[in-house]
Order: sequence, then C-alpha cells, then structure tokens
Amino acid sequence: MLHIGGVRTALFCWLYARRHHGTFILRIEDTDRERSTPAAVQVILDGMDWLGLHPDEGPYYQTARYPRYREVIRQWLDEGKAYHCYCTKEELEAMRAAQLAAKAKPRYDGRCRERREPRPGVTPVVRFRNPADGEVVVADRVHGDVVFDNAELDDLIIERSDGNPTYNFCVVVDDFDLRITHVIRGDDHLNNTPRQINMLRALGVEPPVYAHLPMILGPDGTKLSKRHGAVSVLHYREQGYLPEALLNYLARLGWSHGDQEIFSLAEMCQLFDLDHVNKAASAINPDKLAWISQQHLMHAPPARVAAEFAWQLGRLGMDVASGPALEPIVLAQRERARTLREMAENSRYFFRAPEAYDEKAARKHLTAEAVPLLNGIHTALAALADWNAPAIHAAIEQLAASTGVGLGKVAQPLRVAVSGGGVSPPIDQTLAIVGRDGTLGRIGRAVTWIGAQAAQSAGS
Repeated sequence: MLHIGGVRTALFCWLYARRHHGTFILRIEDTDRERSTPAAVQVILDGMDWLGLHPDEGPYYQTARYPRYREVIRQWLDEGKAYHCYCTKEELEAMRAAQLAAKAKPRYDGRCRERREPRPGVTPVVRFRNPADGEVVVADRVHGDVVFDNAELDDLIIERSDGNPTYNFCVVVDDFDLRITHVIRGDDHLNNTPRQINMLRALGVEPPVYAHLPMILGPDGTKLSKRHGAVSVLHYREQGYLPEALLNYLARLGWSHGDQEIFSLAEMCQLFDLDHVNKAASAINPDKLAWISQQHLMHAPPARVAAEFAWQLGRLGMDVASGPALEPIVLAQRERARTLREMAENSRYFFRAPEAYDEKAARKHLTAEAVPLLNGIHTALAALADWNAPAIHAAIEQLAASTGVGLGKVAQPLRVAVSGGGVSPPIDQTLAIVGRDGTLGRIGRAVTWIGAQAAQSAGS
C-alpha cells in the first residue's frame, strides 16, 4: 500500500521535477506478484490522484515490459555480463551457514561464474557478473559520496528460476530506457545502488543522480508501523486532512526552508531543493500534523475546503445536495476544527435536527425559566423580513434588552435548542445557516421537550 513514507518520496520527486521544469514519471514496480495485487496498485493510483501528484508520464507497469527485460538478459548472457547459476536452495543455505560460522559476510561466492554445462534436473537463475575488483562511488545528493568495494558485492540474481526478472534489474533497464536523470528514494535503497550503477555501466551509460532520503520513524523513534501511520495514504483522507496539508507536513518532515512552517504547493514547487534535505531520520508528530491541518483549513479558499468537506459529510450520511451551502459552514467552523472529519462531525445539526440534547447542556439551559425566552425569540425570529446573521443578532439583542437578561441567557438556550449542545459557532451565524424553518421548528420542539420533562418530574 502507498503509505506516507512512499508519499514523501513521491512528493520530493514531484517537487524537484516541478522546480526544474522536468518530467515526473510514475512507475509501478509490480514484479513481486504477491505484494503487487490489483487492490494495492489501485491504492497507489487513487492516492496519487487525491494528493494531486499527477505524473507527466505513466503509469508504466514493469510486468508489461517483460519482453524488454528478457532481451537485455539474453544480450548479457551472450556478452558474458551475466551467467546461469545452478546452485540449489540447499547448497546456498549451506554456503551461508559456513560463511556465518567463519564470521564472514554472507554472500554468493561465484562458484557458477565459469560454469558452462547445464546441471540436469536444475532450472537455473541468471546472475549479473558484478566486477570483482575496484569500487563504486555513489555521489549521493543527501549523504555525500558513499564508497562501496566491489569485492563486497555479490552477483545479483536478475532472473529467477521461474523466469521472472527481479526488481533491482528491472529498475536499471527502466532508468536506462526512460532516460532518468534523477532518482530520489528512501535510504533503505542505498545498498542496492552500487549494484544498479554497475548494471547501468554494463548497459553502457553513466548512472543518474541519486538522492537517498532518511527514513520516517514513529513518534517513539522506532521503525514506522501501522500503529504509527504506515497505513494507506487514503486513511489520511478518511481522517479529514486536506491533501495539501498532508503534503506540507511531509515536506517539512525531512526538508526545511529557514523557519517557515506553512507552505502552499506553489511555494514548495518554487523553493524545494535537495541541499536542505536532512540527513537524519525524522519522527512523525501527530500534534504537528493536526496544527498544520488547521492552518490550511483556516487559510484555504472556502470553496476548496468545501469540496473535501462534502466528502466527509457524505461518509456521515448527511444529504449534502439538499442541505445548506457548505462554504458558510466552513467559514463558521474552521476555527474550531483541526480536521475536516472533526468539522463534519461537529456540523451534523446543520443538516439534521439533533435527535437528543446534550444532557449537561440541557439540564443547565433548557429549563422552565428558558421557556418564555424561547417563545419570545421564536416570535421575533418568525417576524424577520430578512433571514441573515445581522438581522438575527439584532433580534436576539432586542429580546435580551427588553426582558432585562444578559445576551447569554437568550443565546445559550437557543443554541442548545438548535444544535443539541452548548457549543456552536456564533449563534447568529448558526441560525442563519440552519435556516428560518429549521430554527423555528427546533425552538418549538425544545419548548415541548421542556414541558414534557417538567410533567415527568411532577409525576414522579
């Protein structure tokens, strides 16, 4: 599944391509058929689409390029750059055990390098003939020069015995064919890079520029797992984050531009560089993500927020099509919500009358003393010529003044009657959004409820 580690890698590639007017290519590396299920691939496509990280080319599927990979393998076998290896699984395990017993680094010892005759009953793999001496220098844009001794690199399997080519070989052919100039990926791939460089040179080309990003850790500093957030990126949509907020957070999780924390996508495209990518791993901070999310909710155009807000409301079963306009709700609620999911859950009463009242709020505000005030505001609101926040506010103020009570004595019972609880945006904004008919109906229902509670108390 595409999780946030992969998203950050994709983001840095996308930003670098945008900054330098390059081409961002989406490649689905699906040679591992057990892991690359159609569902997992679809999550990648859906996640990239939701994030807005649209490729300039692709997606290219490695499984669709098998004829090309086999062409290169045949060429290398003919040229002596690859060879058939007939070692059995048992022999390889015995080799490894002997090396470990001798406290040597486990690696293939090249015993089939010069073999010319097939081995009856054994279907061979194909191995790349790695240079036996010299060194490979990975000029990494994040870590600097990293030197590998060729003698420490064994001969990599490039085609399994079942005929399937392997990941490390396929990406080399892809990089060559697609004329890749820059590879930005996680530093868990750094140890693969010298082998890939040697294979690229076997194809007759110099390698692209590499930049290996440090890992993302959980909040406790351990390897990222599902409990930390190593889940499908679409989980973050379900949790209510704007994609640009998530991308902003991930950009800062490993890259900096001075002390700036909040970035638009346009700013990140303009400013991103590899020189300010951190070498050290970064840990997820859920509170920081929530803060960045709220900043984006506060400052994004309401229409932009409304599009994702509608999706959240739909998940809660709210009828968005026949309900109130969403942008006024966004403006009223965004100071009180850190995520769109939170905003949606706190906005149910705009679309549907509350089925029950918050017990504590009702006990405090829906009392016999509130009945004349609720009846009075019902009459005043019903008489309004224009239904808008200023007119509603004036009617509430006038009733409070005429009855000699504070504004809160009118507003709070009204708030509980309309929203079901003691917290909402300013009461005039709330009523303006709920609408005249909805507001008057809910006030009447609250008055009836207070009477029923009184009767029940008297009977008991």
